[in-house]
Amino acid sequence: MAQPTAGAKYDFSDRTKYDALMETVRNRLTTRAFDSTYVVPREHYEMILDAARHAPSGANAQPWHYIVVTDQDLKNKITEYFREEQVARAKLKMKFPTPDYRGLATAPGFVVVASDFRWVKAFPVLNDGSDLDKMYKENAERILLQSVAASTMSAHLAAAALGYNVWWVTAIGQEKAQKAMKPLLGIPDELAVLDIMCFGPSAKPPYKRWKKSLNEITSWNKFDQSHFMSEAKIDEWIATTRHKVMYRDAENVD
Repeated sequence: MAQPTAGAKYDFSDRTKYDALMETVRNRLTTRAFDSTYVVPREHYEMILDAARHAPSGANAQPWHYIVVTDQDLKNKITEYFREEQVARAKLKMKFPTPDYRGLATAPGFVVVASDFRWVKAFPVLNDGSDLDKMYKENAERILLQSVAASTMSAHLAAAALGYNVWWVTAIGQEKAQKAMKPLLGIPDELAVLDIMCFGPSAKPPYKRWKKSLNEITSWNKFDQSHFMSEAKIDEWIATTRHKVMYRDAENVD
């Protein structure tokens, strides 16, 4: 599509592309049990990852790498690690509503997201060991993670646009997870596994999860103090509401 020239007038009243995008955004639905008999065409993997590579990134470093896993034995071994993690969490009595990770093995589309944290050197740092340098390096890690998240989200939206349901599997930054997965996938020590993206047709009807209203997440010019939650309020939300909104249909949340 041709790009508008400098000084050209824009028709911002045309909502066609926005409406098409929002249809995809609203229908990016999570499932944790897939139709394992479905085979994802290679073209669809390439279309999804082509969307991922067009995401913005700090310093345009594009600090991501995607490993497509089609081998069922590899899926099963990765699933087993998460099942062990699920059992470990239960023993710790974390009171966190952990999903049933057995669904990972059923995912027709299975993509492991990796990054190389050495790319933080591409972002503003001093490299002189000072406290200021430490601050900049911490910020550089946030830039890297935000960059990879933007790319992964682009992949999710592309999968949703193709009609697939998805599952964004996170919380795998710990050293144990790296040791379990990197050898299976031949990932160099210098890289880290950040996420897993699963997609495919759902084995059962997916549902829309609860979302905060637009007014709840928006302030104009200054932060609206009515949106501020004290630590006690956050603790109360975790104790009374979190379990309702994580895995329930939005229509069934009290």
